[in-house]
Amino acid sequence: MKKHSDLLVVLAALFCVSLVVSNIIAGKLWETRLAVLTAGVLLFPIVYIIGDVVPEVYGLATARRVIWLGFFANLFAVVFFLITLKLPYPEFWTNQDAFTTVLGFTPRLLLASFAGYLVGTNANAWVMVSMKKLTKGRWLWTRTISSTLVGETLDSLLFMTIAFYGIVPNEALPGMILAQTLFKTGYEIVVTPVTYYVVSLAKKYEGVTS
Repeated sequence: MKKHSDLLVVLAALFCVSLVVSNIIAGKLWETRLAVLTAGVLLFPIVYIIGDVVPEVYGLATARRVIWLGFFANLFAVVFFLITLKLPYPEFWTNQDAFTTVLGFTPRLLLASFAGYLVGTNANAWVMVSMKKLTKGRWLWTRTISSTLVGETLDSLLFMTIAFYGIVPNEALPGMILAQTLFKTGYEIVVTPVTYYVVSLAKKYEGVTS
């Protein structure tokens, strides 16, 4: 394997972009016929797909570095969002409230996002690597689905509880957590063929046989 893989750089960049954008749109609640979700579920599963590919191909240590890279990319974005919101603006600027609504992260939402992300993605990577040893590299689908179920459960539990406890009715919160987890895990199941394909290409590109 090359010391500095071009493919790994691409995967890490896509991982970070998906994470940052998903956190921006997570403040929008999406009401479906079955449940209330955050709009972040549309994009955040991509983080977990790449989170499956990286430990599968590059190992747990590299996966953890990518996870921390994503964390600091999101932190960097948030810091500059907050700085931007504090900049003085002219009287004719009438979009400050809308701008604040979209980019004005509260400390509570930040804590929810960071806690859910760090616990969920690290759990996802650990399950992937641990199950790879147990299955001796076989049955990739069992690893991707199981790791996503564990990671998304922890992520959704932490994020939804910290972000929305006391804001939404208490009786609605468990349903929101369950719906978020099931939606993201279902997304992973649907795109399992894509994950297989990306893993296959990545292993071929990197010369990994196991």
